[in-house]
Amino acid sequence: MVQSRTHTCGELRLEHAGQTVTLAGFLENIREVGQNLAFVVLRDFYGITQVVLETEEMIAAVKGLNKESTIQVTGIVRERNSKNPKLPTGDIEVVPSEIKVLGRCRHNELPFQINRSREADESLRLKYRYLDLRNPEVKGNIILRCNVVAALRAAMLGEGFLEITTPILTASSPEGARDYLVPSRKHPGKFYALPQAPQQFKQLLMASGFDKYFQIAPCFRDEDARGDRSPGEFYQLDMEMAFASQDDVFAVLERVLPPIFSKYGTYNVASEAPFVRIPYLEAMDKYGSDKPDLRIDLTLQDATQLLAGCGFGPFEGNTVKAIVVTDFTGTRKQIDGLCNEVEIQSGEKAYWFRYDENGEIVGGISKFVQPIKDQVVEALGLIPGCFVGLTAGKLLTAQKTAGVLRNKLGAFCPNHMDKERYEFCWIVDFPMYEIGEESGQLEFCHNPFSMPNGGLDILKKAAAGEVDPLTITAYQYDLVCNGVELSSGAVRNHDPEIMLEAFQLVRLGEEDVKSKFPAMYNAFTYGAPPHAGIAPGVDRMVMLLAGEDSIREIIPFPMNKNAQDVMMGAPSFVDPKQLAELNIVCTTKEED
Repeated sequence: MVQSRTHTCGELRLEHAGQTVTLAGFLENIREVGQNLAFVVLRDFYGITQVVLETEEMIAAVKGLNKESTIQVTGIVRERNSKNPKLPTGDIEVVPSEIKVLGRCRHNELPFQINRSREADESLRLKYRYLDLRNPEVKGNIILRCNVVAALRAAMLGEGFLEITTPILTASSPEGARDYLVPSRKHPGKFYALPQAPQQFKQLLMASGFDKYFQIAPCFRDEDARGDRSPGEFYQLDMEMAFASQDDVFAVLERVLPPIFSKYGTYNVASEAPFVRIPYLEAMDKYGSDKPDLRIDLTLQDATQLLAGCGFGPFEGNTVKAIVVTDFTGTRKQIDGLCNEVEIQSGEKAYWFRYDENGEIVGGISKFVQPIKDQVVEALGLIPGCFVGLTAGKLLTAQKTAGVLRNKLGAFCPNHMDKERYEFCWIVDFPMYEIGEESGQLEFCHNPFSMPNGGLDILKKAAAGEVDPLTITAYQYDLVCNGVELSSGAVRNHDPEIMLEAFQLVRLGEEDVKSKFPAMYNAFTYGAPPHAGIAPGVDRMVMLLAGEDSIREIIPFPMNKNAQDVMMGAPSFVDPKQLAELNIVCTTKEED
């Protein structure tokens, strides 16, 4: 049987009055107001329509139905006496002559009210995601995602890029995060890996002679969740360009993104080209973050020499960073709350004092600052009514803690943050190498396939001990919007000789490189063009456009924070026969 409808529940207007129509949708609500009068709210993907039941027969047709049952209504459209200006269909109603039940809801009680599902516990929402998605507000985020992806695809095609899909089953590669591994049945003991990113494939496409590549690429990483990162899988606008420089990549995204953000965003103002470019070291020193929110006009000042000898213990022998906030009106309780939030997020304490309207140093650590009041006022440029936030520690610790404090202060002080806009910037000149937190040894900071500033010469000097590897920067860049890192990218290292030298510094020799990256290394020995690329995260973009704080709000079927799909029951134990076929023995058994 084929169900039909002549119109959707968001379509009917006054010009349809007098017409016989057929609608189909979910029974959102029924309200009886008399023996022969009841009102039904019928909802489908497109909107809602009021249906008026005026006979016992019609009331009987829906009386035993639970909410969210699906029904088909055939009847006459008429003008409403009491119009609802809040609804597109608020001028009309449908008086049915026939009602059919299409799908009965067999539950007297729903796990949550559909239109208030966002107020429910997240685990409950994820378990019943198919009900959560019936909420028009939740559904709206998925529609937005669809429109944004379509707009991105159209814009990239308009820029002359070819959409090319790359493999999902590939080889494990040391690209930073943990791989998801897939055992091979035909090759016992061997595993495929789901791609953390199409990095090597897109570079191989450039070596193959393709000029401009893109795809809306699925990526898989076994990493922990956070507000702006979904565990398991995510999607990115992956792109690569041959014979291209950093400026070429920037120019493409500066043309593609602003119109989409202006059209689909919660705010209709977005940065215009060219986006601000900030070197990594400057970003850390000025904003305390490599993903600064430029909607906030506050910056960091160095107060190390100024306050090192003031007698306050945490400042002694440490870097001290200060943030000056003019026209600050927060109470002591609010200040304590801000400092507490900073400590929870950063693990480090924040300190403070005020320069009040009477020109006195008060509150917080004022007793240590008061003796050098004149020097502090002059050095920090204080005027009456200023609040001064302070952080201390080794350089990077002081900077990062101040960056957290800056964000908290910006959000708290509306006169220092223009929230209703999308502010883009490029962070450039990232360090090529860093000391690994776990290994304590030199490691790649970002992408191992990036071209170092200075090329082969600087790498050889580092190998000879003439240059500190930690001072080498690379043609690596991040795209940041409103304090959210949308993407990392780089000009690629396409020269095998430079590649070998770069890996040698992290204790990987020629044979290691050839064995770990055989296709890429060999391809580059056949003459590869210079190339560059980037991959903005689609999920994060849509999260910003929707004005959501959690990335799970814009993913149709997200996992929870523990990388579990509680709706489908994944991950799950599998039949021992399946494991035997794959030559796998599990050390953890399913409990009886």
